Amino acid sequence: MTNKALNVLFLCTHNSARSILAEAILNHIGRGRFKAYSAGSSPRENQQPNPLGLQVLQNAGISIEGLRSKCWDEFGRLDAPKMDLVITVCDNAAAEVCPYWPGQPATAHWGYPDPSAGDALDEQKLEAFRQTLHALKRRLELLISLPLEKLQKTMLESTARELSKA
Repeated sequence: MTNKALNVLFLCTHNSARSILAEAILNHIGRGRFKAYSAGSSPRENQQPNPLGLQVLQNAGISIEGLRSKCWDEFGRLDAPKMDLVITVCDNAAAEVCPYWPGQPATAHWGYPDPSAGDALDEQKLEAFRQTLHALKRRLELLISLPLEKLQKTMLESTARELSKA
Protein backbone atom coordinates (compact mmCIF):
# COMPACT_ATOMS: atom_id res chain seq x y z
CA MET A 1 0.00 0.00 0.00
CA THR A 2 1.30 3.46 -0.83
CA ASN A 3 1.13 6.55 1.34
CA LYS A 4 -1.84 7.90 -0.62
CA ALA A 5 -5.02 8.63 1.27
CA LEU A 6 -7.67 5.92 1.32
CA ASN A 7 -10.83 7.07 -0.46
CA VAL A 8 -13.99 6.23 1.49
CA LEU A 9 -17.50 6.70 0.12
CA PHE A 10 -20.45 6.84 2.54
CA LEU A 11 -23.84 5.99 1.05
CA CYS A 12 -27.37 6.68 2.19
CA THR A 13 -30.67 7.10 0.39
CA HIS A 14 -30.95 10.90 0.15
CA ASN A 15 -27.41 11.98 1.09
CA SER A 16 -28.67 14.64 3.45
CA ALA A 17 -27.95 13.39 6.98
CA ARG A 18 -25.91 10.31 8.00
CA SER A 19 -23.67 10.07 4.95
CA ILE A 20 -22.99 13.83 5.06
CA LEU A 21 -22.07 13.59 8.75
CA ALA A 22 -19.72 10.66 8.07
CA GLU A 23 -18.01 12.46 5.17
CA ALA A 24 -17.41 15.60 7.22
CA ILE A 25 -16.24 13.73 10.33
CA LEU A 26 -13.76 11.49 8.51
CA ASN A 27 -12.32 14.40 6.55
CA HIS A 28 -11.93 16.26 9.85
CA ILE A 29 -10.26 13.47 11.85
CA GLY A 30 -8.65 11.44 9.03
CA ARG A 31 -5.21 12.97 9.47
CA GLY A 32 -4.61 12.98 5.73
CA ARG A 33 -4.75 9.17 5.64
CA PHE A 34 -8.38 9.23 4.45
CA LYS A 35 -10.39 11.25 1.94
CA ALA A 36 -14.13 10.92 2.51
CA TYR A 37 -17.00 11.40 0.10
CA SER A 38 -20.74 10.84 0.38
CA ALA A 39 -23.61 10.17 -1.99
CA GLY A 40 -27.18 8.96 -2.09
CA SER A 41 -28.95 6.28 -4.06
CA SER A 42 -31.87 8.61 -4.79
CA PRO A 43 -31.42 12.15 -3.53
CA ARG A 44 -34.49 14.29 -4.06
CA GLU A 45 -34.45 17.02 -6.69
CA ASN A 46 -32.57 20.02 -5.29
CA GLN A 47 -31.64 17.95 -2.20
CA GLN A 48 -29.47 19.82 0.28
CA PRO A 49 -27.71 18.61 3.42
CA ASN A 50 -30.05 18.74 6.41
CA PRO A 51 -29.61 22.10 8.19
CA LEU A 52 -29.71 20.39 11.61
CA GLY A 53 -26.87 18.11 10.54
CA LEU A 54 -24.86 21.09 9.36
CA GLN A 55 -25.55 22.86 12.66
CA VAL A 56 -24.35 19.87 14.68
CA LEU A 57 -21.17 19.64 12.59
CA GLN A 58 -20.43 23.34 13.04
CA ASN A 59 -21.11 23.12 16.79
CA ALA A 60 -18.57 20.27 16.94
CA GLY A 61 -15.98 22.42 15.16
CA ILE A 62 -16.17 20.40 11.93
CA SER A 63 -16.09 22.23 8.60
CA ILE A 64 -19.18 22.07 6.42
CA GLU A 65 -17.45 23.72 3.46
CA GLY A 66 -18.14 21.95 0.20
CA LEU A 67 -20.75 19.56 1.60
CA ARG A 68 -23.53 18.90 -0.87
CA SER A 69 -26.05 16.18 -1.61
CA LYS A 70 -25.22 14.13 -4.69
CA CYS A 71 -26.25 10.96 -6.48
CA TRP A 72 -24.02 7.90 -6.23
CA ASP A 73 -23.90 7.79 -10.05
CA GLU A 74 -21.31 10.57 -9.77
CA PHE A 75 -18.88 8.06 -8.25
CA GLY A 76 -19.51 5.30 -10.77
CA ARG A 77 -18.09 7.30 -13.67
CA LEU A 78 -14.68 6.45 -15.07
CA ASP A 79 -13.31 9.90 -14.16
CA ALA A 80 -14.48 9.66 -10.53
CA PRO A 81 -12.03 9.13 -7.68
CA LYS A 82 -11.37 5.40 -7.17
CA MET A 83 -12.80 4.26 -3.85
CA ASP A 84 -10.94 1.95 -1.49
CA LEU A 85 -13.93 1.47 0.80
CA VAL A 86 -17.69 2.01 0.33
CA ILE A 87 -19.81 2.07 3.51
CA THR A 88 -23.60 2.21 3.58
CA VAL A 89 -24.89 4.01 6.66
CA CYS A 90 -28.61 3.39 6.24
CA ASP A 91 -30.50 0.14 5.85
CA ASN A 92 -32.37 1.30 2.74
CA ALA A 93 -29.17 1.98 0.78
CA ALA A 94 -27.66 -1.28 2.03
CA ALA A 95 -30.56 -3.22 0.54
CA GLU A 96 -30.35 -1.54 -2.86
CA VAL A 97 -28.36 -2.80 -5.81
CA CYS A 98 -25.31 -0.56 -5.91
CA PRO A 99 -23.74 0.54 -9.16
CA TYR A 100 -20.43 -0.86 -10.31
CA TRP A 101 -17.61 0.85 -8.45
CA PRO A 102 -14.41 1.14 -10.50
CA GLY A 103 -11.57 -0.73 -8.80
CA GLN A 104 -13.90 -3.05 -6.85
CA PRO A 105 -13.52 -1.40 -3.42
CA ALA A 106 -14.10 -3.12 -0.11
CA THR A 107 -17.65 -2.70 1.21
CA ALA A 108 -19.31 -2.62 4.62
CA HIS A 109 -22.62 -1.63 6.21
CA TRP A 110 -22.80 0.51 9.34
CA GLY A 111 -26.49 1.04 10.06
CA TYR A 112 -27.70 4.12 11.92
CA PRO A 113 -31.26 5.35 12.48
CA ASP A 114 -32.20 8.43 10.45
CA PRO A 115 -31.92 11.44 12.78
CA SER A 116 -34.17 13.48 10.50
CA ALA A 117 -37.03 10.96 10.36
CA GLY A 118 -40.41 11.46 11.93
CA ASP A 119 -42.39 14.40 13.22
CA ALA A 120 -40.29 15.19 16.28
CA LEU A 121 -39.61 18.77 17.28
CA ASP A 122 -36.41 20.29 15.89
CA GLU A 123 -34.89 20.21 19.39
CA GLN A 124 -35.40 16.43 19.53
CA LYS A 125 -34.07 15.97 16.00
CA LEU A 126 -31.05 18.11 16.87
CA GLU A 127 -30.31 15.74 19.76
CA ALA A 128 -30.72 12.76 17.38
CA PHE A 129 -28.18 14.39 15.03
CA ARG A 130 -25.78 14.91 17.97
CA GLN A 131 -26.09 11.27 18.97
CA THR A 132 -25.55 10.12 15.38
CA LEU A 133 -22.50 12.37 15.05
CA HIS A 134 -20.98 10.92 18.23
CA ALA A 135 -21.71 7.31 17.21
CA LEU A 136 -20.17 7.84 13.77
CA LYS A 137 -17.17 9.64 15.25
CA ARG A 138 -16.46 6.79 17.69
CA ARG A 139 -16.52 4.22 14.88
CA LEU A 140 -14.47 6.42 12.53
CA GLU A 141 -11.88 7.01 15.26
CA LEU A 142 -11.48 3.23 15.45
CA LEU A 143 -11.05 3.09 11.66
CA ILE A 144 -8.37 5.77 11.54
CA SER A 145 -6.47 4.23 14.44
CA LEU A 146 -6.04 0.91 12.64
CA PRO A 147 -2.49 -0.11 11.79
CA LEU A 148 -1.47 0.06 8.15
CA GLU A 149 -1.69 -3.72 7.64
CA LYS A 150 -5.39 -3.66 8.60
CA LEU A 151 -5.99 -1.15 5.83
CA GLN A 152 -4.51 -3.31 3.08
CA LYS A 153 -7.11 -4.05 0.40
CA THR A 154 -7.37 -7.73 1.34
CA MET A 155 -8.03 -6.86 4.99
CA LEU A 156 -10.03 -3.66 4.59
CA GLU A 157 -13.42 -5.23 3.94
CA SER A 158 -13.36 -7.63 6.87
CA THR A 159 -11.92 -4.93 9.14
CA ALA A 160 -14.64 -2.43 8.15
CA ARG A 161 -17.33 -5.04 8.63
CA GLU A 162 -15.96 -5.90 12.08
CA LEU A 163 -16.19 -2.21 13.01
CA SER A 164 -19.95 -2.39 12.41
CA LYS A 165 -20.08 -4.31 15.68
CA ALA A 166 -18.14 -1.63 17.58
